[in-house]
Amino acid sequence: MSTKASTSSTPSSAPVAHKAPLPPSSNRSSRIAPHSHIKGLGLNSEGRAITDTAAGGFVGQENAREACGIIVDLVKSRRFSGRALLLVGAPGTGKTALALAVSHELGSKVPFCPMVGSEVYSTEVKKTEVLAESFRRAIGLRIKETKEVYEGEVTEMTPSESENPLSGYGKTISHVVVGLKSVKGTKQLRLDPSIYEAMLKEKIVVGDVIYIEHSGAVKRVGRSDAYASSYDLESETYVPLPKGDVHKRKELVQDVTLGDLDAANARPQGGQDIMSVMGSLVKSGRTEVTEKLRKEVNKVVKGYVDQGVAEVVPGVVFIDEVHMLDIECFTYLNALLESPMAPTVILATNRGNALVRGTQDLIAPHGIPADLLDRCMIVKTEPYAKEQVAKVLQLRANIEGLKLAEGVLDKLATEGEKSSLRYALQLLAPASIIASINDRSEISLEDVGEMNELFLDAKTSAAMIGASENLKT
Repeated sequence: MSTKASTSSTPSSAPVAHKAPLPPSSNRSSRIAPHSHIKGLGLNSEGRAITDTAAGGFVGQENAREACGIIVDLVKSRRFSGRALLLVGAPGTGKTALALAVSHELGSKVPFCPMVGSEVYSTEVKKTEVLAESFRRAIGLRIKETKEVYEGEVTEMTPSESENPLSGYGKTISHVVVGLKSVKGTKQLRLDPSIYEAMLKEKIVVGDVIYIEHSGAVKRVGRSDAYASSYDLESETYVPLPKGDVHKRKELVQDVTLGDLDAANARPQGGQDIMSVMGSLVKSGRTEVTEKLRKEVNKVVKGYVDQGVAEVVPGVVFIDEVHMLDIECFTYLNALLESPMAPTVILATNRGNALVRGTQDLIAPHGIPADLLDRCMIVKTEPYAKEQVAKVLQLRANIEGLKLAEGVLDKLATEGEKSSLRYALQLLAPASIIASINDRSEISLEDVGEMNELFLDAKTSAAMIGASENLKT
């Protein structure tokens, strides 16, 4: 690390460069995704759905959760190969949440690759290529290496400026002082500007836990759990303060996917990360991901696995609105399911008997050809009752830090039962904006009423358009 960093026992007083890029604000904004509350299927040790609380973030769908629990057991015991899970039910009944929960049950580092059936239709890429890429992105590769690193919680990021030697005016970053803290102590590092640029690229701020390799590569592990708040945000991972000294030899685990390796080899750019290193093992200069390239990547991966350096981690491919695929895609999907490294495949649809796309008169259940349907284990989702809608709404309000006045939860639950759970959930955020505009700290019935005047649910809007068309005729 001698060429990249030096350590110091006293804090640096170097000022921040006037025109240098500053570290991002420590108030990192986090996106709250619609399913950030889902952490698993919410089953007990006997595989039964826990109903008295929102276990794993799930409310209702007890039969579907228990069925998916059996699928998880089959996947873990490697007895689900060549098959797929098909979730059927009306919109807004938790099909995506179930797929995400299955992924969580399989492991926190298991790749989850969601897509919609209509994504395969593109003028640039073949339909089957889109499916193949999704499958490859859902197959992980866990690589273990022992390296010399500096690891700890960032306590300081102070860039130092100097005169720009290439011009007579202006400043440039000469080095950056980074403070790292572990359980055993703290250390200050005087780092090369290139490492500071890498830290900015990783969006590292004070309070993040990171490690810096001897090569200068920087990796953000997560946010120190000392900064954990009461809100459980999907985009943030909290980790404890690293044990031992700041400077240590550490076994590093890098998670990539076969899709990452394919892309790295198709567009080799050099570098020290694992994708670049593995990219040098196969022929370079490629401009597209071909089947031949994938076979070469598979060969290299097999070599790493045989050496005990890496392990393959099959993930989950979730194809929503699978009825949008055509007969060509379904045929290719059959072949992908037979692959020895195929991930767990979860399909979802809200159709009954429907025409198989790409055919003239082939009507099939859920718009899926019989040969693929025979491979599927089908699980049905049920519409949510009013009390279940209320539980989900309260859960999401807690996640998003929203306060609901008396009667609001019942009003929104009624809206959800009448229209859909999604519609009721969508009213939460805009209602909170209306409340803040009116200088209220909680959402009131008046705010919900204003939302109903501004926005319409699907059933109401369809009825209004239908009525206006009838008037014209």
